[in-house]
Amino acid sequence: MPRDEGLPPGPLSLDFLLAAMVFSGRFASILTGCLLVTSQVHRALAYDNSRSDNLAVYYGQNSYGATHSDQSGWQKALSTYCQDDTINAIPLAFLNVYFSSGGMPEINLSNTCSSNGGVFPGTNLANCQSMAADIKACQAKGKIITISLGGATGAASFSSDGQAQTFADTVWNLFLGGSSSTRPFGDAVLDGVDLDIEGGSSTGYVAFVNRIRSHANGASKTYYVTGAPQCPFPDAYLGSVLNSVGFDAVYVQCDVSFACSLRLRLPLNAVHSYNNWCGLGNYNNPNAWNFDTWDNWAKNTSPNKNVKVYIGAPAAPSAAGSGYVDAATLGRIAQETRAKYSSFGGIMLWDASQAYGNGRFDVAVKEALGGSTGTPTPTTNPPRTTSATTTQTTTTTTPGSGGCAGVAAWDSKAVYVGGNTATYNGHLWTAKWWTQGDVPGGPANVWMDGGACFATAATAGADAAATPVAAAVVTAVAESSSSKPESGISKPSTAPAGQVYQAASTVKAEGANLRRENSRFFRL
Repeated sequence: MPRDEGLPPGPLSLDFLLAAMVFSGRFASILTGCLLVTSQVHRALAYDNSRSDNLAVYYGQNSYGATHSDQSGWQKALSTYCQDDTINAIPLAFLNVYFSSGGMPEINLSNTCSSNGGVFPGTNLANCQSMAADIKACQAKGKIITISLGGATGAASFSSDGQAQTFADTVWNLFLGGSSSTRPFGDAVLDGVDLDIEGGSSTGYVAFVNRIRSHANGASKTYYVTGAPQCPFPDAYLGSVLNSVGFDAVYVQCDVSFACSLRLRLPLNAVHSYNNWCGLGNYNNPNAWNFDTWDNWAKNTSPNKNVKVYIGAPAAPSAAGSGYVDAATLGRIAQETRAKYSSFGGIMLWDASQAYGNGRFDVAVKEALGGSTGTPTPTTNPPRTTSATTTQTTTTTTPGSGGCAGVAAWDSKAVYVGGNTATYNGHLWTAKWWTQGDVPGGPANVWMDGGACFATAATAGADAAATPVAAAVVTAVAESSSSKPESGISKPSTAPAGQVYQAASTVKAEGANLRRENSRFFRL
């Protein structure tokens, strides 16, 4: 037989074959090791709800933009906040109207995406498919992205269990593992739902969560349910729901004006705490700070005994009316709480724009928790430890002619912010927060009815002679008369209807429309 030209001649052929076999075995071992390392890295990147150093940060309401005229600090593209390992969970805020035109919901992500930027035909559902790449990029870095339902509006409620189940089907098809021709985020599949219910009633929410869980059973990925109750226990809107269905986490909202000093949102497996008497400001008062109550609920009442409870906090002094503590203090509280309570899951912050504007507050908090942050983006803004100051303006009421003299009629194309007034159907209406196109008395519940027209609103203060924002951006944040200041929600303004003077507004600068909206994270 002719000799194989690929083998060395003579007796060396066997040696060569043996050497080749040894090399192949070693190569296989090396390859197997590489695969194991790759697998371990993948697991390290994946979100782990069982950890006690997770950081959840809300995104979507441009809270920094509602309180600052500096556009460089306004909310950026979602992927901006996923460049390192600091943040683990990002609820997108908010899906704020459940049933709108065409039977579809509405979502409002402030300057990133809303109905003003384009909707699906026959609906008022914003087309945010440009965010799909950002969502998938964040998920690829091991973060979960969920859709947060509710906010401070009252258009987030159900009339029955049947209606709630149908809506759960809609949410599954629009945002999660289902299919629809009107998916707001295109082919991006979110990782679950967050309930920030601050009005209406608890009717239907147990059925809603159970339906979402039913869809998720057997799915190829894990879906999470979180909630954001107020820290006073039990929560007025989610209390019975939390006791009936399993949440993965709760972000407990606590700040000084309520039962908790921290104001946080809770994933259904997490709780947050600010803007309440049980908040961070009262951490050293055992009669006020009530994390032990939430820990007891997690271990003895919650259907999911592995539910995680988060401490919710403002990410900057301007992120909430009260309840802010510096990162060192928050880190110490978190460490002490984690040492006492096994249900502790981490910290929740409101919101991403405020954290970045406050010297990467999120990085400082994550480091205090002992978690990995990766390489944070350099910042020139130092963390702030003092409360934000506001400019006070006053509003007086003078007798009118019986027809709300001096107050313009509501205009569907005009932008209104908290405190703006308009007349509609013979009544005087006052905007609760940023709004455009929401009919007074309509389902969005963004207007307060002042009753039949009888007076004219007159202004006194520096902003009375301000230039409308259409020509220039003017920041005039007024002192709120509410005892429950909202994070990012505009305080009352004296701007005439149709003219906007506050930072939270729609402005036109150098030919570009820049939208600055108020956060709807907290109740008025």
